[in-house]
Amino acid sequence: MISSSEIIEATTRHVRKQLEGEGSGHDWWHIQRVWDLSKRLSKSESVDILVVELAALLHDITDHKFHDGDETVGPKVAREWLESLNVNKRVINHVTEIIKDLSFKGAGVHTPMRTLEGKIVQDADRLDAIGAIGIARAFAYGGFRHRELYNPEHSPTMHNSFNAYKNDKGHTINHFYEKLFLLKDRLNTDAAKKIAESRHQFMEEYVQRFLDEWNGKT
Repeated sequence: MISSSEIIEATTRHVRKQLEGEGSGHDWWHIQRVWDLSKRLSKSESVDILVVELAALLHDITDHKFHDGDETVGPKVAREWLESLNVNKRVINHVTEIIKDLSFKGAGVHTPMRTLEGKIVQDADRLDAIGAIGIARAFAYGGFRHRELYNPEHSPTMHNSFNAYKNDKGHTINHFYEKLFLLKDRLNTDAAKKIAESRHQFMEEYVQRFLDEWNGKT
């Protein structure tokens, strides 16, 4: 029987091989940061750490954004990988449930997590979407999708469905209003909320500076 540490080691190698060099901001180093943050957030909690680590490592292995919005492909690929390692079925079900429910799906869409393990991984993923790294990732993804940096003629849209959110083609500055500025108030754990404070403030300052420069105020 393969041990928990061997499962993590094999999964780490597998995910790194799949995502290393990816250019949209959903690369191996995003996974590494979410994995590290998930472990950090777990330190003061009573959780199944194997579930936390596997969900963090596999949460973007096959992201819906790169598969025509198909939400089922990520959990499916994660399940197939874990089954190949003969991971306990309970762990597999828990990990794939977290991956299925993890993503932000629009300003008007509620995305609750059933378990503390899921809340921790969701928080870690959302923390990596804000702050200095979050800004860099937003523009990396915008460039990857050939989107404008900013267009003052197009206002943000507070999407009321996942379908509307994932099909939106708006410019990158809109993404801050449509998602990134909302994440601070959608975190689950006290530890994540504390980390988010300075990251959120930095984003607000950055976007204000961007708009000031755009409008010739500075």
